[in-house]
Amino acid sequence: MSHPLIAIAGPTATGKSDLALCLARALGGEVVNYDAMQVYRGLDIGTAKVDAGIRREIPHHLLDVAGVGEFFSAGRYQELARAALEGIRERGRFPILAGGTGFYLRALRRGLFEGPERDEAVRDRFRRIAARRGWGTLHWILGRHDPESAARIMPNDAPRIARALEVLILTGTPLSRHFGASERPLAGFTWRVYGLNLPRPELYARIDRRVERMLAAGLVDEVRGLLAAGCSPEAKGLEAIGYRQVAAFLRGETGYLGMVESIQRETRRYAKRQLTWFRKEPDVVWIDGAGDDPAVQQRIFSDLRAFFNL
Repeated sequence: MSHPLIAIAGPTATGKSDLALCLARALGGEVVNYDAMQVYRGLDIGTAKVDAGIRREIPHHLLDVAGVGEFFSAGRYQELARAALEGIRERGRFPILAGGTGFYLRALRRGLFEGPERDEAVRDRFRRIAARRGWGTLHWILGRHDPESAARIMPNDAPRIARALEVLILTGTPLSRHFGASERPLAGFTWRVYGLNLPRPELYARIDRRVERMLAAGLVDEVRGLLAAGCSPEAKGLEAIGYRQVAAFLRGETGYLGMVESIQRETRRYAKRQLTWFRKEPDVVWIDGAGDDPAVQQRIFSDLRAFFNL
């Protein structure tokens, strides 16, 4: 029998976590993260990870499952998340997906394209180009041939840029077009996906305030502690927005105000990319408003009761 599953989508700072907690408390649910940076241990403040007290109250899955220097793939995410969903279903609980990495959500729903094996000759060619012109150039090339993949991959994410270009070269087809051919869509669940939508000025104001709160909560000290503990500045986790800028500030490459403005600007750009991605996802029920708004929560409850006959 199919089991109900709720997913909450939308740009950063729209209150997805608040909505997930509200639904979990009301429905007897457990939350499954699909934010690519919240999987890393030690990245707490800058990823807006829920605190330990909330996690004791409401079970959360796919948080803190990788070391900050580890490369964590979408395939690994899919494997762990599907196992988590099965466990929640077996316990008779309500699974609630919350996060902002649209590619992880798509991988979970549709499955992943396995793709050709890694080709070291092709990878060497990419590394030579990157050494001369930087990974940003390769990201630009990817954007010309596979804009959908480029939209979800950060310009400095060398492993994912290389893989997307490798698949393009070896198969002649953009990576983004392979996913529709997946043969392993998630089975046994009935999805209801809600997208949170805010007017651009309101969204940007919320992003700016959120960055200010993170810095006031100790983001600089969090990054300083990671580096002092031996974490490499090149670690995968420190590529995240916020961590990257703070690390540059600690190296003396920028001033405090420049750091703040850079985090806010890059987060706004990321929010635009997220919205573009989620707008292309099928069957999303778009809700105008933030997830921490009681009126929005009530509208979603009403829809859930009707959709799942609760």
